[in-house]
Amino acid sequence: MQKMSTKFGDLLAFSGPAPERINGRLAMIGFVAAMGVEVARGTDVAAQLADGGLPWFVITSVVLSVASLIPLSQGVSVESKSDGLMSSSAEMWNGRAAMLGLVALVLTEVAKGGALI
Repeated sequence: MQKMSTKFGDLLAFSGPAPERINGRLAMIGFVAAMGVEVARGTDVAAQLADGGLPWFVITSVVLSVASLIPLSQGVSVESKSDGLMSSSAEMWNGRAAMLGLVALVLTEVAKGGALI
């Protein structure tokens, strides 16, 4: 097995271990949060961001990015912590689905002219 580079530039490179995983984690949180607020308040994603959601988005993005980069910068691969149902592959596919879901939600709201629900 090839040893993973711990250089910041390598971690965040296009083919590095961090970008898709961090984006997927953020999308999973974002999709669940957006749908939860939409069900509870009936507001679309744009209204949620305009109504105080933007600072929460920025804070969550920074905290989750740093929390994801710390183990990678210490040479701990995600695959080494992967086990059973909670595998790194499942996380990657769930993240991809959440990214697509979040984009689909926003595009549907734009086409509809308001909240999905």
